[in-house]
Amino acid sequence: MIGDVSLYLEDHHVMVREMVREFAEAEIAPVAEHHDEAEEFPWENAAKMAELGLFGIPWPEKYGGADMDLLASVIVAEELARVDASHSITVGAHISLASYPIYAWGTEEQRERYLTPLASGRVLGGFALTEPNAGSDAGGTQTVAVRKGDHYILNGRKTFITHAGVGEIFVVAAKTSPEKGKSGISAFILTKETCDPDRAKELGFGHSEELTPMKGFTAGQKLRKLGWNASDTRELILEDVEVPVENLLGDEDKGFRVFLDTLDGGRVGIAAHALGIAQGAYELAVRYTGEREQFGRKINEFQGVQFMLAEMAMRIHAARLMTYHAARLKMDGRRYKKEASMAKLFASEAAMDVTTKAVQLHGGYGYSREYSVQRMMRDAKITEIGEGTSEIQKMVIWREILRDLQG
Repeated sequence: MIGDVSLYLEDHHVMVREMVREFAEAEIAPVAEHHDEAEEFPWENAAKMAELGLFGIPWPEKYGGADMDLLASVIVAEELARVDASHSITVGAHISLASYPIYAWGTEEQRERYLTPLASGRVLGGFALTEPNAGSDAGGTQTVAVRKGDHYILNGRKTFITHAGVGEIFVVAAKTSPEKGKSGISAFILTKETCDPDRAKELGFGHSEELTPMKGFTAGQKLRKLGWNASDTRELILEDVEVPVENLLGDEDKGFRVFLDTLDGGRVGIAAHALGIAQGAYELAVRYTGEREQFGRKINEFQGVQFMLAEMAMRIHAARLMTYHAARLKMDGRRYKKEASMAKLFASEAAMDVTTKAVQLHGGYGYSREYSVQRMMRDAKITEIGEGTSEIQKMVIWREILRDLQG
């Protein structure tokens, strides 16, 4: 660990770190390159992570969770991403994007029905906000929901949705009052069957017979990406999907608040993924530069290399402090929007800087697919884009600063 962060940690945080690190090194490291090359979802390891209880880390035991906290979730994401970010986002998106809004905004009946299978790790979930023409401008959502008696009819198309294929429970954004713009967006809980029911049945993970798939709600095209290749990312298609009124999450036309709240917490999660990627790349760079010889010396004996490693360590330590601090603020019920955006912005840019330097320090080998640092560099890039681009984070940060200045 770079630097002392013990002030932020309790005993259960240390225990979780040790458990997840041991699992990641034993189970994920040997297969990470294979899943990246094959662009294949790691079903077996996802099932093992469910057995460890990782999908329910922050949620109460009565819903099937581990009854820990947000910082424990951050540490899980960090330790998984240290070895492979695709495994990390599988847990992270499930917790912060699928489970959180149901826990925070759902009725008790919705929590029992939908959070329980998510928190217990029986099925995977996702968050369907992004559309082909609504990325940074989430208020530009074009998916519509029309009330028809005791249900809504939803039509639209979502894209870049994590777990769109493998998942079964989704929080979906749709306009219930299109004339109101972002003030007319509502949130809904939708269900579908996993794209691989046979695999799910074989593993006893990823499918629940208790959930009824909604007709017309299906996974679309699988997306090919620069990184996070083992993470399932696809389109979601909604064609005349009948959604019961009781599946409205929060109040009608108040969904934008649900999504902004979810994204604030998700930014702490993305910071954790970025932090883990940077930590893993740094450790590989330290190891390589301590073994590789050029001009008759270990390359870490050259001052230029030492300077690079020192800068990498500094950025990682600062990113960790910012991420843990934002998590603690949220846990304490304090304002944390600005700090979450700062942590996400700084950690994601640190991850790109650290992984790029790690590739450079590996020389030609860093550009080879035989070495993991190139995968980490590819995986780092999306952390500057997902949950709001770096530019969006700067807008959020300044608005919060201005709010403070104006009292």
